[in-house]
Amino acid sequence: MTDASRPERFAYLGPHGTFTEAALLSIPDAAGAEHIPYATVPAVLDALRHGDVDSAVVALENSVEGSVPTTLDELATGEPLQIVGEVHLPVAFALLVRPGTDLRDIKSVASHPIAQPQCRRWLATNVPDAEWHAATSNAEAAQHVADGHYDAALAGSFAAARYGLSVLAEDIHDVADAVTRFVALRRPCAPPPATGMDRTTVVAFLGEDHVGALLEILTEFSVRGINLTLIQSRPTGAGLGSYLFWMDFEGHVTDARVGEALMGLRRVCADVRYVGSYPRADEVRPEIRRGTHDDDFTEAAAWLESIRG
Repeated sequence: MTDASRPERFAYLGPHGTFTEAALLSIPDAAGAEHIPYATVPAVLDALRHGDVDSAVVALENSVEGSVPTTLDELATGEPLQIVGEVHLPVAFALLVRPGTDLRDIKSVASHPIAQPQCRRWLATNVPDAEWHAATSNAEAAQHVADGHYDAALAGSFAAARYGLSVLAEDIHDVADAVTRFVALRRPCAPPPATGMDRTTVVAFLGEDHVGALLEILTEFSVRGINLTLIQSRPTGAGLGSYLFWMDFEGHVTDARVGEALMGLRRVCADVRYVGSYPRADEVRPEIRRGTHDDDFTEAAAWLESIRG
């Protein structure tokens, strides 16, 4: 429980000037809260697990590069945490350099590993002789440039002033209109109330690898008219052939169709981890197929009870 005598504390991937911080600043509940940067995603999540902070914000998915494996693995197999909200943040990179640096001077570029593939062609065309180096965040890359370790960094242009750098090029990308999805997390709690524009996340663990194993999982959703918005397989670490499936889908855990699907998953999977139900950032309202409204399930249950009686 949050101490009412102090502001709420939010952990995020730092240092100052990251896209994660920008996502955090867009969350109304974070206004007036204490924002605490951590060096890595696991450190952010562990701070929440240990009670050092009340909430956390991390990147989960990018429209160009797909899911963020570290986040998925931590939330799927670490001590449980719960998603309570999401933010969609347009991501545009800038090339940050020390004042006076020219494109011809750049022999090294640093960035987060998710950023480099989104700008690979631009880098090859404009700084073909530059060697790329990984940093734990784009803001850390900017700090390294300010300290003289690298010549340039891919980061948000808003990080330039903080680290005393100049913006040599803006709006760098290979694919336009890239968006990163960030999630807000808390320790396990009651989900936010249903809005009619919700997303639910679960992790399903296969009991054994056999013909039709994935089909069994997907059938639980399809027969109830539930649309999956993301499905990602990840190894469990228990050996070759041992996989889990991270799944995001439309609906809220209090919806009858979602509850029925979760019970179905529980029957066919070795384990199911509920990661949260929360409002969608894009405010998309799902199309509920005939026969899958809450009233349809209530009527069907009443009919079954009548013939049993």
